[in-house]
Amino acid sequence: MKSQPNIIVTGTPGVGKTTHCETLAQNTGLKHLSINDIVKERGCHDGYDEEFKSWIVDEDKLLDSIEDEVKQGGYIIDWHACDLFPKSWIDLVVVLRVDSTLLYDRLKARDYPEAKLQENLDSEIMEVLLQEARDSYDEEIIVELTSNTSDDMESNIERIESWIGQWKKNNVEGTQ
Repeated sequence: MKSQPNIIVTGTPGVGKTTHCETLAQNTGLKHLSINDIVKERGCHDGYDEEFKSWIVDEDKLLDSIEDEVKQGGYIIDWHACDLFPKSWIDLVVVLRVDSTLLYDRLKARDYPEAKLQENLDSEIMEVLLQEARDSYDEEIIVELTSNTSDDMESNIERIESWIGQWKKNNVEGTQ
């Protein structure tokens, strides 16, 4: 049995996933698992898409690569998608949302190609990743959080840390 939960922090690029994950890892001792880094470092891809300036992820290779680690618990998974991770691995799904005008500015500052920028804006406006989470996991483990400001981020971190504490009480302390 896991002594630590696994959490997915998902959302459109530019919503603050990595910043949330790094802060949570530092504050809680959970391990930040950046899927973008795993894909590059472990070769879990089928090449590079020049138009979108991103790796073409081989989901089977990716899951095989991280399965043994994640099943142990204690990971904060940082990626823009969540539906490929088995339900049995995940204890909480955090979907970060941001105002589309702020998102546009953030993605523009990253020099995203226009097609990629537009696709991500459309995805945020149409709530694609929130719906993906709802279609893939039980409603009670999904939380939608706003990530427009640094105050939002601090509040989100506190809320997730509180959730982790409660998870440990419910799943670890009661079994000893």
